[in-house]
Amino acid sequence: MARTPSTMLPLGTKAPDFLLPDTVSGKICSFADLKGNRGTLLMFICNHCPFVIHVNPELVRLGKDYVERGIGIIAISSNDVENYPQDHPDRMRETAKSEGYTFPYLYDATQETAQNYQAACTPDFYLFDSDDLLVYRGQLDDSRPGNNIPVSGKDLRKALDCLLENRPISENQKPSIGCNIKWKVDFP
Repeated sequence: MARTPSTMLPLGTKAPDFLLPDTVSGKICSFADLKGNRGTLLMFICNHCPFVIHVNPELVRLGKDYVERGIGIIAISSNDVENYPQDHPDRMRETAKSEGYTFPYLYDATQETAQNYQAACTPDFYLFDSDDLLVYRGQLDDSRPGNNIPVSGKDLRKALDCLLENRPISENQKPSIGCNIKWKVDFP
């Protein structure tokens, strides 16, 4: 299992917009369509990555705990489905339903959105404030498959709570670790 860290997009970066299909509803969605009035959590995930499978229950809890508090949550898969068919949009729809995602699960067929966010791994997390400026990018928590640390979401939850309570978010942020995004062609 490869361990790829997130690239740590600079804090203060404006959220790049996109137009991507939601694999559950079939609707084409933009960042503006899905953003929350208090902030937005954007996650690059996929179906087959053991790191994502490991944290899926916490992703569902995040949706249940924060959407009603004004946080928009968006999941995107950008993996090459020709070489990784388990990440095909039809399978994404099945995963969203079986896991109980309460947030849209979008498919980035061109991989342009992943490139615009400098996404490197799954899961990769980006938290934007109500002005769509990046305030957190980093890990969910210290849990990884096989390290016997329970999944808690503590790092991301702390950032979300600080955002909602208008408290400063520490700039000391640990990169997320996961499987690399499966690019169609080599991407630097």
